[in-house]
Amino acid sequence: MFQHTHPYEPFFPAGVTKLIVGTLPPPRFTSGKLKEGDVDFCYGSISGLLWPVLDRIFDLDLIFETTQKAIDQRKNFLASRGIGVCDIVHSCEREKIDASDLGMQHIQLRDVVSYLHQYPNIETLLFTGGNSKNGPEYFFRKHLREYQLKLEVVSNDIPRIHSFRLGERTIKTVSLIAPSGAANRSIGSLQTYKDLKNQNPTFNTIDFRVLQYKDYF
Repeated sequence: MFQHTHPYEPFFPAGVTKLIVGTLPPPRFTSGKLKEGDVDFCYGSISGLLWPVLDRIFDLDLIFETTQKAIDQRKNFLASRGIGVCDIVHSCEREKIDASDLGMQHIQLRDVVSYLHQYPNIETLLFTGGNSKNGPEYFFRKHLREYQLKLEVVSNDIPRIHSFRLGERTIKTVSLIAPSGAANRSIGSLQTYKDLKNQNPTFNTIDFRVLQYKDYF
C-alpha cells in the first residue's frame, strides 16, 4: 500500500474570501519525484488545467517549472484575489499508485469546517469537481454530516451551486468542472458544450472551463 499524504498545508492569504477545495495532488508530489514542468505547489501538475485556465482568464504570464519563482507567482495571484486553497483529503492509501479519486482507500479528511471558523470572511467554496464518489463535493457532504450540517440546493444548473449555514453565515459552494483531462468526456456530453462547439468548431474543453471559471474566480 502507498501512503498518499497531502504534501501541502492549506494556504490562507490575508483577507481570504474564497477557498479552492479539491482532494489530493498526484502521488509524485508526496514522494517528491516531480516531472519536468511541475510546480511544487497546489495544483502544480504539468498535466493539470487549473493554472493554465487561470493564466488565460487573468493574463498571468505564469511559468511552468519547478522553481520558487513559479510558486511565488501562484501564491501572489491567490493573495491578490483573496483566494485560499484547502483540499479536503489529508491522506489515503492506494494499492495502485495513481491519481484516481476512486482508488483512494482508508481516507482521512481535513477539518475544513474548523478552518471556516478560523477565517470568518470566507463566503465561497470552489470545489474542483462534483459529487461523484470520492470527489471534493462528495467528501465535503460527508464532512458536514459530522457537524449535523448539510448542503441546500441553490441551482442545479452546471456548475451546481449549494449553500449551508455556519452560525450566522451563509456559505456558498460551487462545483466546477474538474481541472483534469479525465473530466473532458463529461464536458463533451454537456448540451451547453455541444451548442458552443456547433457555433464554433474550434471551441474546446479548455475554452469551456475558461468560460465557467471566470464567473467564480
